[in-house]
Parts: sequence; structure tokens; C-alpha cells
Amino acid sequence: MFPLRDTQPSYSKPVVTVVLIVINILIFLFEFSLDPYSQNAFIFTWGLVPDQFHLANVFTSMFLHGGWLHVLGNMWFLWIFGDNIEDILGHGKYLLFYLACGVAAGMSQVILSPGSRVPMVGASGAIAGVMGAYMVKFPQSRIHTLIFYIFITTIEVPAWVMLIYWFFIQLVSGVGSIGTSQISQGGTAFFAHIGGFIAGIGLIFLMRPKERYWKRKDLTW
Repeated sequence: MFPLRDTQPSYSKPVVTVVLIVINILIFLFEFSLDPYSQNAFIFTWGLVPDQFHLANVFTSMFLHGGWLHVLGNMWFLWIFGDNIEDILGHGKYLLFYLACGVAAGMSQVILSPGSRVPMVGASGAIAGVMGAYMVKFPQSRIHTLIFYIFITTIEVPAWVMLIYWFFIQLVSGVGSIGTSQISQGGTAFFAHIGGFIAGIGLIFLMRPKERYWKRKDLTW
């Protein structure tokens, strides 16, 4: 399932979400401009390699991507779900939330794949945290979703259905990857997605939303 748009209104401008999208795309364009050798060196230098762990790379790896589909897919998910979480937290708190989810995601992958020599890159762990928070705060929001099953069509589903389905796929895929060679393994960092999603659920309870969010919520009940 691929989300096309949601029905949850946002009452403020998603400044941080837009800035994050722009930064990610600009960095990817820089990556794309490099020759293959320099590109690989850049990713190994700034990506998160569990076997050669550096704390700074937990942060820098969040802004690197492995290809056009990777970056555009991640940025689309961030655009769909990020504006509403930024709206209820406020710009500063939302940025801290996003980075904290990214750290939790990266560390989850490092802890569960400590010997991997494959660099982990991408914003998907941090975005998974945003999705976890969205499921908690807006479970009944409707998500217009593109599905591929024999034929292509669109359906509208509650946010909690789509996001639990997404999490289930990550969990099954992550468990299925256990035991795979950490030297040759590439592809998706499923445990980062799982860790980020769970972190987002926990952090949204700890980081109290803005007062005006609660006032809006009370008016709708």
C-alpha cells in the first residue's frame, strides 16, 4: 500500500518538514553528481556502518539515500505524515522528535546487526517514528492509498489500518532477515524501521503537544 494523501487538516505551516525535505534532496543531488567511486566513498564515510560505529554517523546517515526511488519515496511519506505531527508539537519540538526517532532507528539496527559492514543510509527510520506518532494521534484519519493487487486501484483506509499493516510487514521482513550474512547483506534496514516506529509511539507520549492542539481536540469531541 502506498499513501497518496490524508484527510487530517494541519493548522500551521510545516516549516521544519519542508526544510528537512529540501536538505535531503539537496544532499542526494550532491551524491548523484559524484562519480561512482567518490559516491561509494562518500556513503561509507557518512553512512552508518555498525562494524565501524561512530556516533556522528548516526545523524549524518539520516540525510543520505541510495537512489531516486529511495529519496523520493521517503520524502513523500514525510510530506504525508510529517506536517500533522509538526503541527501538534511545534517546530522546535518536532525537530528534536524527528532526530530522536532517527537515532533510535539507527541504534536499533546497530544493536541487532553489530557485525554488519554495509552502510545504512536513509531517513526512513526517523520517518517511521513520525508514522508511529501519527498512528497514535490520528488513528481515524483517512488515508487515500494506492494498492497493487492483480490490478492497480485506490482505496481509503483508516490511518491505523495502513500503519499497522506497514509495521507488520517490517516486523516479518526483519525477523526473516535474521541469520543472513552481515557481510553480504544489503537492502532495507528493517530493524531501523521497527525501532523508529516504536520510538515515535513512545516519544509522542513524552513530548506534550502544544496547548492549542488540546483545545482543538476538545472542540471536536
